[in-house]
Amino acid sequence: MTHATFRFLAESLGKATQVEVVLPDGIDRSRPIPALYLLHGLSDDQTLWMRRTSIERYADGRRLAVVMPCGDRSFYSDLPDGSRYFAYVTEELPDRMEALLPISRERAGRFVAGLSMGGWGAFKSALNRPDRYAAVAGLSSVCDIGWLREGNPALYAADFGADYEPAPPNDLFAAAEKAAALPPAERPALFQYCGEDDFLWKDNLRFRDHLRALGLDPHWEQGPGGHTWENWDERIRHVLDWLPL
Repeated sequence: MTHATFRFLAESLGKATQVEVVLPDGIDRSRPIPALYLLHGLSDDQTLWMRRTSIERYADGRRLAVVMPCGDRSFYSDLPDGSRYFAYVTEELPDRMEALLPISRERAGRFVAGLSMGGWGAFKSALNRPDRYAAVAGLSSVCDIGWLREGNPALYAADFGADYEPAPPNDLFAAAEKAAALPPAERPALFQYCGEDDFLWKDNLRFRDHLRALGLDPHWEQGPGGHTWENWDERIRHVLDWLPL
């Protein structure tokens, strides 16, 4: 595997940012490889997936690039201050990486996943932009930003506005309804995991049941444990095995 770090000025964010990428060796440039855009959680940055899991080792031997951007504490949203993190992760970042690297420009070769806040960002990206992603995986995901409004009102106000009421694209339940209305071939495949002792367990069950009721049929996994890297290190391997490579 090759590990590369990219630093550039992101127009969507109005500032410089950093992206970590792992690539398989021996790439045939005539056959672009699929890419997984892997999003971090609220207290993390773009380095944490590599520092706290063995994602590089797990990706070794697979025909897959893993792209890990910085989302700061944005909930991957277009912020009231003008920083457009949703536009960045769904448009500018893939376009830039696909121009620089031998990775797929096709929906069938573009996937998104994340943990906690990053799981929210992954589902938000794929359910609102199913034309861009073939598959999405959320691990211990935030599924409803009502949790943030109650638990951290200052951050909620910074990311969405103090008086903001969740609506698409920031209402995952509504976004799922829109995705479910599409023909089956145009819907992203869904992977959802949460630990049974996680503080987000009940929200994940509610979201899973909503997806099932819509006929979206997510691949669901659960197990003992809470909101921990031990769980995410194990489950990201399951995600890589599940991806339609």
